[in-house]
Amino acid sequence: MNANQSLPRVVVIVLNWNGSADTLCCLETLEKVTYPGCEVLVVDNGSTDDSVAILRRAFPQVNLLETGQNLGFVGGNNVGLEFARGSGAEYALLLNNDTEVAPDFLDHLVAAAESDPQVGITGPSIYYFDEPDTFWSAGGSIDWKKGVTNMVGINQVEQGQYGMQPRAVDFVTGCALLIKMDVVNKVGMLDPRFFLYYEETEWCVRVRKAGYGILHVPASKIWHKISPVAREASPMVHYYMTRNRLLFLKLSDASLISWVNTYVEYARTLTSWALRPRWRGKISQRQAMQQAILDFARQRFGKVEWNSG
Repeated sequence: MNANQSLPRVVVIVLNWNGSADTLCCLETLEKVTYPGCEVLVVDNGSTDDSVAILRRAFPQVNLLETGQNLGFVGGNNVGLEFARGSGAEYALLLNNDTEVAPDFLDHLVAAAESDPQVGITGPSIYYFDEPDTFWSAGGSIDWKKGVTNMVGINQVEQGQYGMQPRAVDFVTGCALLIKMDVVNKVGMLDPRFFLYYEETEWCVRVRKAGYGILHVPASKIWHKISPVAREASPMVHYYMTRNRLLFLKLSDASLISWVNTYVEYARTLTSWALRPRWRGKISQRQAMQQAILDFARQRFGKVEWNSG
């Protein structure tokens, strides 16, 4: 992971919050990365366990910054982006700590970004860790009519359907996102009003509006430790996903039809959870969603402490 003067420098930002076991595995795979201009930065996002001591002991050569509090995905990664800017790196890569990477994944991402000065962001093919030939993401698409975002390729088995050449997409997930620092300087960092969820999608929309392309790079591969089996989302997830979808639509200047379809969907969901017998137990999720809609109307953003009980 030593820098090479002939290649653009990349700071890989790995965010840790009480997740040293995953972070250790991620760092072990990053040690095998073949791209020579790579510097790894761990941002500890206010862990309350012994993560910092464990990580420092196992990887003393890796830079580790402590935020002292949980700043969320946005705040933690913005700390990393500030570090990358101050270090003079040409690129920053946001990388989830619960991922493992192919040794050449970064070579492909940088090559695609360097192929055209108008490429602003690149992202890899992301597979399920437990089903290593099944896609979790091959980039993302935005359905502006419905006001929803979708992972391209999710749950599809890899059959070469996306080829090997980089391809334009609407966004790439913040799970693994390479961005040019010149682009960050132009469009700004992640918006702290989000705290969690939709932040990278809004960032990608900003990047595209500034005239830059966003590419999915099929030859670049990583594996994400997320279950392919859908599980009930926590009230917290429902809260941030609901509120931040509305904030995303607002900041992206979405059309009236996007707003109408979004609120109709919310109304149907809340009604179903209230009236259908099998979903009447979703009281905390329903309260979280209702609170999220109210907080958006009140312009209450960022990290929110709320009681779903």
